[in-house]
Amino acid sequence: MPNQAAMGLTIHNVDKHITAFSKKDIAVLRTLSKRVAEVAARDEQAEKRKLWYALNALKPIRPVVFCDPENGWNEIVTERDCLCEGNLARNIEYTLRKELFWGETMGDDRVVDAAFNLPHAYVSTGWGLPFQRIGEEYGHAYAWEPPLKDYDGDFHRLRLPKLVVDHEASDRLLALTREALEPYLHVQLNTAWWWSCGLTREMIYLRGMEQFFYDVFDKPEKVHKTMAFLRDGYLGMIDALEKAGLLALNNGNAYVGSGGFGFTDELPKNESGTVRAMDMWGFSESQETVSMSPAMFDEFVFQYQYPILEKFGLNCYGCCEPVDVRWDVVRRTPRLRRVSISAWADPHNAAEQLGDRYVYSHKPSPAYLATRHMDESEVRRQLRATLDFAKGCCVELVMKDNNTLGNNPQNVVDWCRIAKEEACR
Repeated sequence: MPNQAAMGLTIHNVDKHITAFSKKDIAVLRTLSKRVAEVAARDEQAEKRKLWYALNALKPIRPVVFCDPENGWNEIVTERDCLCEGNLARNIEYTLRKELFWGETMGDDRVVDAAFNLPHAYVSTGWGLPFQRIGEEYGHAYAWEPPLKDYDGDFHRLRLPKLVVDHEASDRLLALTREALEPYLHVQLNTAWWWSCGLTREMIYLRGMEQFFYDVFDKPEKVHKTMAFLRDGYLGMIDALEKAGLLALNNGNAYVGSGGFGFTDELPKNESGTVRAMDMWGFSESQETVSMSPAMFDEFVFQYQYPILEKFGLNCYGCCEPVDVRWDVVRRTPRLRRVSISAWADPHNAAEQLGDRYVYSHKPSPAYLATRHMDESEVRRQLRATLDFAKGCCVELVMKDNNTLGNNPQNVVDWCRIAKEEACR
């Protein structure tokens, strides 16, 4: 799922008929935004920025700690906590309350800025073959009916996707939000148009997981044709956004890859002022293909990801898949800087492979935080073991992928405390 851990809404579409916020909702939002601005002004934010800049420059001061509870936010900021009445105001309020928890309670190294990012109002035309999820409910499992049932009969129905921006609705949202949050927070349009350029998620949504793995043996040429089509779709989308001036820099307090933030001075700058893909961090992964051999992954996946990754100035690779087993392929990623080392990777192998040449983005298992009473001694033991393995590496500790916190938000606070203690050890 796309993750926008830097402060901002994650909605895509804005009602064209949206009206001004109520006086009550504005009062709530201004009170919260003032508190966020006060947190952002603390000296500790500058210290946290230094940690991220140093890490991304491969000159870490110490391991950096970041926690995004993801679905666990529902147990931290509940419906009962929100006071706004309008849907949009309530959405903004929820985002601000998350920001305050990060800045006042969480205890990790995430920077709080006095800025609020708004997405453009837009729709995607999709790939031409929509699928319907079965049993979709946020945070729960679902199935789907793959629409690409027959390559020969259905492939001609695929379409290269386009992002259609409603500038009028975007400007209306911007004006309304500025009225509510300024002068305390700087409100700006800044859209995360994609999360990953991994391609395999779309391929498997189109064809189905099981069928995809049959296809690489039974119909390899059809798989290659479809993956090339998906590659061209992403390349076209990125080029169109670049030409329209709709890309935004992610070299500051922006979530990049599957964990970590983009603070860096190493990305190029376009003198014209228009943001190019080359001025940004890129990201790819292929969690769905963990059962593929490295050679098959190279043939059916990586060769199609490579031209997309080539467009970006710095790149991240990996999410939940064990990247260490396909490292000889992944290491060819152009300008690779951040590598995800998930709970399913061998931390010792990964440390030897990465050394001090890449950011070792460690993702500990979130399972311990899913219980009512977290086993702190085991959490500490595992973090210490990983940090011992990765001594000499450029490490970030990223807690994410939480579906529940065992209805105990204190778990994330305690995890951050333990992680910081071990990072400083």
